Amino acid sequence: MATDAAARAPTPRGSLLHRLNHAPAAQAETVLLSCCGSRRWAARLAAHRPYPDMESLLAAADEASYDLTREELTEALARERALHPSTDQPAALAAHTALRAAHTAYERRFGHTFIICLDGLCRSERLDQTLSGIRTRLNNEPDEERVVTANELRRLARGRLERLLTALR
Repeated sequence: MATDAAARAPTPRGSLLHRLNHAPAAQAETVLLSCCGSRRWAARLAAHRPYPDMESLLAAADEASYDLTREELTEALARERALHPSTDQPAALAAHTALRAAHTAYERRFGHTFIICLDGLCRSERLDQTLSGIRTRLNNEPDEERVVTANELRRLARGRLERLLTALR
């Protein structure tokens, strides 16, 4: 029963979720665009405010991600390109060179940037996991890869929302 009461409890006044719930729509959309680059996704989440808790916001984000059209996914992927971490670091030059080549091959094959959610992996595993993931996914058919990419984008947006909301608690 305590969980029911907690679920109905108002969002704490100073929390980021409270501020997101009460921000002007344009400001809320800007914050949400930092989590997923689809304008419709951000507008949809902003329009359905207020969210009683983080779980409700995350569920709405997942639902909005599943509803992305091909064009909206393309828009979000174009914004992801700008967020791609640089691979121009001197450490592990051979691996970074291989990764750049794999990214180029991927973009040539599928027409958009490669994304992968690496949440839960330590920094030392990320490069290998990215390289392995891109090589594996290069074998996908375009329609299959679009589904995989959409799911990775959903996972990235969800992780970003969680970090955004918990960082300022």
